[in-house]
Amino acid sequence: MAGRIDGKVAVITGGASGIGEGSVRLFADEGGRVVVADIQDERGHALVESIGGDTTYVHANVAAEADVQGAVAHAIDRFGRIDAIFNNAGYAGALGGVTEVEEDEYEQTMGGLLKGVFFGIKHSARAMIAQGDGGAIVSTASVAGVSAGNGPAIYSVAKGAVVHLTKVAAYELGEHNIRVNCICPGGIATPIFGRSLGLSAADADKTVEAMAEVMGQAQPIKRSGRPSDIAHAALWLSSDDSTFVTGHALVVDGGLTLGRPRQDEFGENMQRMFDSLGIETPSG
Repeated sequence: MAGRIDGKVAVITGGASGIGEGSVRLFADEGGRVVVADIQDERGHALVESIGGDTTYVHANVAAEADVQGAVAHAIDRFGRIDAIFNNAGYAGALGGVTEVEEDEYEQTMGGLLKGVFFGIKHSARAMIAQGDGGAIVSTASVAGVSAGNGPAIYSVAKGAVVHLTKVAAYELGEHNIRVNCICPGGIATPIFGRSLGLSAADADKTVEAMAEVMGQAQPIKRSGRPSDIAHAALWLSSDDSTFVTGHALVVDGGLTLGRPRQDEFGENMQRMFDSLGIETPSG
């Protein structure tokens, strides 16, 4: 069904690649006027140019409140309002366990994964309240935020906080007809894994298909998740099809959280991926 968000204005953070890029393209296809907010300026501008129409780019580091506030202001300056925000920007963050993470790694990880969501909720909600006709706020959490063992320690803690922040904000903002929900992706093939290993954006892109092969064996539905799987969930939560849904953490994981894969098989698949990419296996 085309035009599910016809004329609605949406800000999508982390919109230049991965889940964000897939969401930008889908929202635009469905009639949305989209602000792409990211720190990858070259990719962001190229994406906007490729889509055309009512799509625009703004530089925004979500760990900086002024940047997030600026992205919301950009939407209002350009399109006159804001109807939805998808707080999607993020990264793997600190990879060590709870006994290994240093303070600066903790601060950076929480800044990128939690502060950005909080700022996005804060400033989009302020604008929506001023408009007086409600809106939709969606954030990217993770299956790592609803169960242990599905991600690095501090990443998991931050995503768990996103889930609870979603509920708190939904409770507060419901009286303004502002719905607040989050999505908990499972294994989605994006460049985030390669970037967490310190690869450049171009090299991280090359890891996506290898990751898809590995993650396709991690859950009952035997294929990897794709950015489009999350984009469709974000579109639904941002559209009028979900006007009675708020405070919900929507798990989109192919059944990953139903049970863990055999660890020997998963480990073998991971090793094959590292070998195919010429990457030294991370310690630990």
